[in-house]
Amino acid sequence: MTFALSRRTFCTMAMAAGVVPAQAFALSDAEARNLVQSLVGEINGVIASGRSEAAMIDAFETIFARYADSAYVAAYALGSDGRRATASQKKAFSDAFNTYIARKYGRRFREFEGGRFEVQGVRAQNNYFEVPTRVFLRGEAPFDVTFLVSDRAGRPLFFNMYVEGVNMLLAERTEIGAMLDRRRGDIDAMIADLRRAG
Repeated sequence: MTFALSRRTFCTMAMAAGVVPAQAFALSDAEARNLVQSLVGEINGVIASGRSEAAMIDAFETIFARYADSAYVAAYALGSDGRRATASQKKAFSDAFNTYIARKYGRRFREFEGGRFEVQGVRAQNNYFEVPTRVFLRGEAPFDVTFLVSDRAGRPLFFNMYVEGVNMLLAERTEIGAMLDRRRGDIDAMIADLRRAG
């Protein structure tokens, strides 16, 4: 597949190294591990539950709301366009985006039915922790999902994850930027598209 590298996409890729909260907090490695241990425990419970796909996705939406720094993720995804958005547009975007992201990754995790996540350890970075997990699926080679955890929101939450090396924050900023480009920068139209996508 070929595509034109737009200025927006180039700038987004260039900023990928800066995908970290700007302030250091007193989060410990044990707190980061415990957060992800609880998170993957709930994910494992859902994928082993035998529920319908719709029920599983609803459960994943609840899990993401509980464990993710959704305000940070939404603000990052909107990027510099957030500076021209009104307060009501920011709120509408955040609500639509949180549903969209939870359902999108919930559907991905739904595909792991019959498998399990296992926490592999904790790695301290400058002002956050990486918590790598391994996903074991029946009949397939295991692969990695890494959660980035910070307490910038006042309590431990994950603010990014890498699924098989794909950076969630960067991928979603690129996707939202593409949605805005298709709508010629119209934030309200992009939010409507996001609601339909969710």
